[in-house]
Amino acid sequence: MKEVSIYTDGACSRNPGPGGWASIIRYGSHVKEMSGHVPGTTNNRMELMAAIEGLAALKEPCKVTLSSDSTYLVNAFQKGWLDNWQVNGWKNAAKQPVENQDLWIILLLTIKKKKHDVVFRKVSAHSDDADNNRCDALAKAAIQAYVESEEKAKILFEEVMVDQGIAAANQDEKAGR
Repeated sequence: MKEVSIYTDGACSRNPGPGGWASIIRYGSHVKEMSGHVPGTTNNRMELMAAIEGLAALKEPCKVTLSSDSTYLVNAFQKGWLDNWQVNGWKNAAKQPVENQDLWIILLLTIKKKKHDVVFRKVSAHSDDADNNRCDALAKAAIQAYVESEEKAKILFEEVMVDQGIAAANQDEKAGR
């Protein structure tokens, strides 16, 4: 099995709000950076999405060290939360439904389907870890790109509506209304 390193990070502008995720995959001298955005989401969902996307991108079963600054993600595996949640019908210790169950299931199925052997490792956020810092920057850039595209779309929509209003007024004028 190939030994691969994946760094992941999620970010959210407001929580909930526009979110971004990023993954960096390293195998030998090869590096692949990936990122994306989701319009209305939470930081924890983006942390999970980053792990899902990173693991899904691997083309064959791999031995993976997945590094994340998300206590939520790492502890779910290291402290057995996921096992307990599943045994308890996806209820947490307070007997409440587990948040983000949909993404937890997708993450587990991705690992199982792809036949990866994954070790989750906690790294400190915003420290001297270059790959973690790069993931953070990529996730934030994905949010920024989304926000900018939404702002451009809004301006374009407003321009079209103004043009439509002018065209409608001209038609009314020609019709003598």
